[in-house]
Amino acid sequence: MKPLSLLLAVALALVTAVSAGPAVIECWMVEDAGGGRLTKKPAALLLRQGPGTPPPRPDLEPELYLKVHDPAGALQAAFRRYPSDAAAPHCELSHYVPFPASANWARGLTPEQSCPRSLDGTWLMVSISSPIFRLSSLLRVQSEPQPEPALITLATAVLTVLTHSPIPRIQLGQDALLDLNFAYMPPTSEAATSLAPGPPPFGLEWRHQHLGKGHLLLAATPGLCEQMPTPREGAVAFAAWDDDEPWGPWTGNGTLWLPAVRPFQEGAYLATIHLPYLQGQVTLELAVQKPPKVSLTPAPLVWAAPGEAPPELVCHVSHYYPSEGLEVEWELRGGPEGSFQKAEGQRWLSALRHHSDGSVSLSAHLQPIPVMAKHHGARYACRVYHQTLPALGRSAEVTLEVAGLSGPSLEDGVGLFLSAFLLLGLIKALGWAESTVRALITILGKPPSSLA
Repeated sequence: MKPLSLLLAVALALVTAVSAGPAVIECWMVEDAGGGRLTKKPAALLLRQGPGTPPPRPDLEPELYLKVHDPAGALQAAFRRYPSDAAAPHCELSHYVPFPASANWARGLTPEQSCPRSLDGTWLMVSISSPIFRLSSLLRVQSEPQPEPALITLATAVLTVLTHSPIPRIQLGQDALLDLNFAYMPPTSEAATSLAPGPPPFGLEWRHQHLGKGHLLLAATPGLCEQMPTPREGAVAFAAWDDDEPWGPWTGNGTLWLPAVRPFQEGAYLATIHLPYLQGQVTLELAVQKPPKVSLTPAPLVWAAPGEAPPELVCHVSHYYPSEGLEVEWELRGGPEGSFQKAEGQRWLSALRHHSDGSVSLSAHLQPIPVMAKHHGARYACRVYHQTLPALGRSAEVTLEVAGLSGPSLEDGVGLFLSAFLLLGLIKALGWAESTVRALITILGKPPSSLA
């Protein structure tokens, strides 16, 4: 059993190593150079390291090579499930100055007249974005680089705000759940003991920006008896600390729920967590979508005679959103020798039709060219491409029947009509003759049997 236990231990160690995520995050330090210009310097965050000393980074200034202490574990947890084959996230660092929230509803978070001494020192804000998650974290930096074999600066993650749905795609009319998590650890032990045990009050703010306009969607200060602005658009937030440890670290939730989203609700959503003199913010990009329904008329068959054009085909593309980016292509499948080609003919699109739910519809028209006998059995198809559909799009098709090759031809139809007309006339004539004979028999007073 010992070899098996050893193998299991090695396997668990490998899984842990794989799931731990990247050890170093490459960043850019962005600073204001004056005159509307920005400067960028390379930087790096060392989230974890193996045995021994940190790896040397002679390409970085010591102040920009940061060994991050993450007492709440929020940064490391965000990267733990980061796919190994995914592109590296974009990371930026910038200087940060603690300041009180300016909104009236958040004034209760900062009853002090000035920023407490526990927040003195150098602060940096790190912003990390990727299709997997987005986060911002406030780092309190030690004043001097540590004289280790590799010069490195120590920093502590104090407030981290994180979302795992940075680019939500919500179906039109369905509810949207915009997740938000945050973690906080007082920057110093003195700061922690100077406050009442347990997590501090916090403020949650969700703002919506779209087409150059923005407004406050929802605000909350759990634990404070402040007058809150009325939420808009039916928004509800799940705002609370998840734990009540006496001295931290603490984690919390600020997830936003929007019922039955409409097109006007797409855009940027800015989520901000306010603590006394500290703010962390992430941005989510909400997109509303609805895939189109596709149908083709006339269906299921299109009839035409050799040398004549089939009737006009209409492809109905209905109830989709957004209206931009829709493409319609016409195809002729299974023509001569089973070929696949673009259908020839005159084509055009109708104007958009708007519906009460915000979706739109249009019709694509095709007037095909005259067909020949070899096109019998081919299929006309309209294929629709839209950002809400898979790469191959969505299609509908009808079968082309050339008269005279299957079923009755046009001439056969005319002949059948004439035959039926003559047969009906003959039946009526026989009925008239029978009625006449019966009338004569009655007049002569002879029984019908005597006619034999």
